[in-house]
Parts: sequence; structure tokens; C-alpha cells
Amino acid sequence: MTGGAARFLKSLIAHPLTREADLDDPRTTALRRRIIASKPFLRRIYRDWYATLVADLPDGEGRVLELGSGAGFFGEIVSEAICSEIFLCSGIDVVLDGQRMALADEALRAIVMTDVFHHLPRAREFFREATRVVRPGGVVAMIEPWVTPWSKLIYTKLHHEPFRPEAGEWEFPSSGPLSGANGALPWIVFARDRAIFQREFPRWRIERIDPIMPLRYLLSGGVSMRSLLPGQMYRPVAAMEKLLGQRGAMFAHIVIRKR
Repeated sequence: MTGGAARFLKSLIAHPLTREADLDDPRTTALRRRIIASKPFLRRIYRDWYATLVADLPDGEGRVLELGSGAGFFGEIVSEAICSEIFLCSGIDVVLDGQRMALADEALRAIVMTDVFHHLPRAREFFREATRVVRPGGVVAMIEPWVTPWSKLIYTKLHHEPFRPEAGEWEFPSSGPLSGANGALPWIVFARDRAIFQREFPRWRIERIDPIMPLRYLLSGGVSMRSLLPGQMYRPVAAMEKLLGQRGAMFAHIVIRKR
């Protein structure tokens, strides 16, 4: 796909509510919340993601913190969760930066997030803070973009966020809380640089990396494009994905556990 063809396609299927929206404006997050609520196919994806993350939660003491809650509805699934966002917006309990968490030591049994880790410009600061605030046996669980030949094509041609698997470092310039990103960061940290992660953060063990969802999110249109299928097609597409395997995954379910 040429650059011009990709730009035309993106313009054609762009969601009208967010076509010219500023990603770093809290009002855009509110619009995205409306979009998720109005798109049955996309809402089913979030419900499946949340069910996956809930299954990761360890028993015992400590609260559950969700980073980047703004557009989602995890708090409806886990009522005791602390819902946070980097800026003030509706539907959250606290404004919180995942790289500087104003929380007591070992206060949490889990940190969960969907499509958030790859927006953290200083991942090492997040891991240091997570080591401090998560209790032993607790987890960080996330759903994040992943690198495969298929996902690289989609993320580089049709997605608005930077996607740089070739980046040498984990850090990237912070242009804004949501516009700053490297969609390949989870793959870089937990796959390509796995040995570096384990050496620098020995308190954490990578428990699982499950590449998932080669088609559903793309066909849902996500939060920035029109939905390409009605909600009734969710189960047939999910069944079709099982035939495609992990090589075409666009996301990964990642869990790390504190020793």
C-alpha cells in the first residue's frame, strides 16, 4: 500500500467524532468513551480484554490500580478498582502518572492497563515505581500492541501512533500524554530486550506473553475509525481468528509477577 493510498483510506474510514481531535485534549478522551459505548463490536472487545485482566488478579490484600482508565469502563467490571488517568477527565478516581505514583509502598496487588504501556516515555521509571507499590506476588497485567509482520503493516500504514520496532532505546520524546508513543515498546521490552528487562528488574518474572487478536480490533475500527462490522459478527470473527494463529496478532496479553 502506497503512502497516498494509506492516507486516503485513513481519511475515508476516520470516525467523524475524532477526525480532527487533539489526542492530548481530555475532551478527546471523553469522545472516545462515547465511541466505545456506541460501538457494540468494540465494546465486546473491551469486555473480553477486561475479563482476561480480571482473571490475572491475584487473591489477597491490596487494591487494583488501572492506569489510563479515561475512555474505558474497567471500573464497571471491578468496582473496587482505582481508575486513574494522566489528566483530569470524567470517570476516574485519581489523576496519576504511572512513572511517579503517589501511592504507599506495597499498596497494590495489581496494576492493569489496556493500550497504555506504550505511551510511557520512560518505561524504566514505571518499572521502578511498580516494584515499590505492588506487593510481593502481585502482578502487572496489560493488553498492548505487538509486533508481527501483519501488525507492522497495519500500525505503520493505517494507525495514527508511532510504531518503531527498530528503536534502540525504551525511551521516546514525550510530545504529549497520549500523542507520545511507540506502539512497538511492549515487544521491545518483553521480547526483543527480554534479557535486559530480567537483568535490570530481577524482582519481576515474565509470567506470560500471549499474542492475540489479528482481526477483531481492526474490524471494530477502534476509537479512531468507523466500525467495519456490526456487533452480531463478533463471535464469527473471533472463531475465524483461531485459525490464523499468533503470527498475525496485533496485540499481546502480558503478565509480569513480582517475586
